[in-house]
Amino acid sequence: MTQNTAKKAARERYRRERVQRFIPSNFNVILKCPEILNASTICSYVSYAQEPSTIEINQAFLKDGKKLLLPRVNGAQIEWVQWNGDESQLKVTKKLTEPIGPAEIDVRDVGAVITPALRIDQDGFRMGQGGGFYDRALPGLPGWKIGLVHAGELTSEILPREAHDIPLDAAATPSLIVRFNR
Repeated sequence: MTQNTAKKAARERYRRERVQRFIPSNFNVILKCPEILNASTICSYVSYAQEPSTIEINQAFLKDGKKLLLPRVNGAQIEWVQWNGDESQLKVTKKLTEPIGPAEIDVRDVGAVITPALRIDQDGFRMGQGGGFYDRALPGLPGWKIGLVHAGELTSEILPREAHDIPLDAAATPSLIVRFNR
């Protein structure tokens, strides 16, 4: 079985399990992390369906006066767009809710990046939805990188990985933060 085939099979299983076990939760636990508190600019995303919810944390970032950048797919890449909390400045493209407006060209001041994941392993490698967008975007973003997963989606099993996969600095469930040794 190739790595790509193994990842595809694992991804399908993880999606099924997420739907079966889904319990709505918030991820406010990350709001007290020093990396989040010290970041003036944060990249996050707008969650959908059974993804870990970003509603509360995105609102908290804005309330705290942080610059919030949300992803928008542009071809095979993610571009980041500043969002001020105005729901009318979001549009749904397929399943994704994306911001409307000009893309940020300079992301050097990003202090933290919130990433979606289906699973995160003990080395900080994440399995996403399979488009590779975050694997292409993460190397170009400075700052602390943390993935959000539901309880039970942190795994001690090593996830299938490829050369382009990027490890995270930390993972969060609704009740805990796990930092990876780097």
